Amino acid sequence: MAEAMPLLELAGVHTHIGRYHILHGVDLAVPEGRVSVLLGRNGAGKTTSLRTIIGLWRASHGAIRFAGAEITGHATPDIARLGIAYVPENMGVFTTLTVAENFRLADWRGDPQPARLDAVMAAFPVLAQKWQARAGTLSGGQKQMLAIGRAIATEHRLLIIDEPSKGLAPVMVAQLTEALASLKRARTTILLVEQNFAMAQALGDHVAVMEDGRIVYRGEMAALAADIALQTRLLGLSLASHQ
Repeated sequence: MAEAMPLLELAGVHTHIGRYHILHGVDLAVPEGRVSVLLGRNGAGKTTSLRTIIGLWRASHGAIRFAGAEITGHATPDIARLGIAYVPENMGVFTTLTVAENFRLADWRGDPQPARLDAVMAAFPVLAQKWQARAGTLSGGQKQMLAIGRAIATEHRLLIIDEPSKGLAPVMVAQLTEALASLKRARTTILLVEQNFAMAQALGDHVAVMEDGRIVYRGEMAALAADIALQTRLLGLSLASHQ
């Protein structure tokens, strides 16, 4: 099978935050229609990479290209309008508004398109059940589903998600994994940062591992999952220990 062309590319990206040099020449390719997972120990630069892509932090050197066009230095709203949705680690839902109102705010054109909303409800059926509930009354996992569902309810070509399972109970992680797997089956292009390695293995097609602001490994998720010695060297532990 021919390799999918990258939808998103980072080439030699450096990011400084104040006097701190966080990213050191990051090279990353995210193929269209696949799930790419970014792994690494805490502080490796994963969230900084995501925030640099979406323009919340500016790259100090290097290039970021989306669908073949350079977006380095563009403002975050302009990047979002190109078709990149970002779900941050803190979810960012409006807790005093209902689930329905959160979805309406997600699209500046008005209510989400019915066909896309139907797809979201198929992936996250609990949101249909909680449609008129205030977001603040949802569980942590349900809030995460709302944040992701809201991102995909509008026209986007790339979904960037930062640690969706963080702080969730195992049963909610399992539900969220299955929901994201349904997006994968629909060929949604996803760049995922995730510390739960069992979840990463279940969802990922491709994987890149970061260390000290650099990509130190890239390849197929299946290859990394099959090599316990490599997992231990890159991540300090094995995927098998997180099943």
